[in-house]
Amino acid sequence: MTVRRRTALARIGQTVLLLGAADIAHGASIVAVRVWPAADYTRVTIESDTVLKANHFLVNDGPPRLVVDIDGLELSPALRELVGKVRPDDPYIASVRVGQFQPRVVRLVLDLKQDVAPQQFTLTPVAAYQHRMVLDLYPVQARDPLLVLIREKEAAEKLAARAVQDALGDFIGRIDQPPTADVTVATARPPASPPVQTPAPPPPPEPPNAETRERIDRLVIVALDPGHGGEDPGAIGPTGLREKDVVLAVARQLRDKLNAVRGMRVMMTRDADFFVPLHDRVRKARRVQADLLVSIHADAFFRPEARGASVFALSTRGASSSAARWMANKENAADVVGGVNAAVRDPQVLRAMLDMSTTSQIKDSLKLGHEVLARIGKVGRLHKGQVEQAGFAVLKAPDVPSILVETAFISNPQEEAQLRDPDYQARLVDALALGIRRYFAKNPPLARNRQI
Repeated sequence: MTVRRRTALARIGQTVLLLGAADIAHGASIVAVRVWPAADYTRVTIESDTVLKANHFLVNDGPPRLVVDIDGLELSPALRELVGKVRPDDPYIASVRVGQFQPRVVRLVLDLKQDVAPQQFTLTPVAAYQHRMVLDLYPVQARDPLLVLIREKEAAEKLAARAVQDALGDFIGRIDQPPTADVTVATARPPASPPVQTPAPPPPPEPPNAETRERIDRLVIVALDPGHGGEDPGAIGPTGLREKDVVLAVARQLRDKLNAVRGMRVMMTRDADFFVPLHDRVRKARRVQADLLVSIHADAFFRPEARGASVFALSTRGASSSAARWMANKENAADVVGGVNAAVRDPQVLRAMLDMSTTSQIKDSLKLGHEVLARIGKVGRLHKGQVEQAGFAVLKAPDVPSILVETAFISNPQEEAQLRDPDYQARLVDALALGIRRYFAKNPPLARNRQI
């Protein structure tokens, strides 16, 4: 580490952070600061009225730290709010320090909990956002998602087996415990009953052959994709209900219900409030070799009277309707709002998304869509009575049957109230789970031998 960097870091502790209005010089104005922690990565966003220029470097002598110098900026109360945005459960950031390093240069020091691979980029104004400077902190060594699922399944099975053993041990203990004799009162024993003739137990079933055992032992993986998240709120209802929140709540309940099914395990593309790019949602499903993907959303339209649930699959020949095309374009724009670092997109995944999915994938997706549509149609009104098709980017995994479910119109006041209602959410989850299970009952998954 250079002497210059050591000196610069030492000066941070001498910086006075509490500046008055008279101390704030001209320059970029900070609109908001946000921190989005997640197991996958933590995102730090600084929103301003002009483009921010910054550079960063890692310091590894002692506890790891990430230093970010932002040019053309004076310390402001809005920027100091970043210190209080870090949550104790953030897996990457322990704390943040902010100081005026030089005139018109603000320095951020992020004390890290582990080594990270930072990515810094800027986003131009879009939707309700002005200019954004984004800092994504990824782990140096990413987790193997399939291994995580298998370990979760093994842990759940061990926990269930332990509970059964504890209950069985308690039962046996009660049987083995000698009866308590009353030493003061003698009671006559009732006459012994004649022995009951029990039928002979049926012969044990023949052990399954290798093919059957492979099917029994195989883990069925369902990828659940709660739409939007983090910087991208999705659609917002008349009373302020955000799409990203309600679909995450539904997906979590559906995960718990499906995980309770023997031999089935759920991988969620996000299990907290953070943004996942569309191509990364596809990549996650393929990395765990998912047997299907269900992307969960809440619809919205310009007119509040639009209502009803919909199910979409991918199309290789254009959209099945103008509404489906409009919906696909709207959902595909999530990357623009959520913020994607275009410089580090996975070229392999992008090629897979640009290539048309196989006819077999779309055929299976339509089967899955029909099963789910039939079940959610019994919970509430349907917007369309058939599975529609369009070019949704999140459905373009060429080897994973994929559907997108618009649970209801969050822009409709009545349906927004339904989406907020826990009872309605529970009935919706039951319908989705039943549709998924019926699909697997009719279309058993094949052996997992694909190479991703």
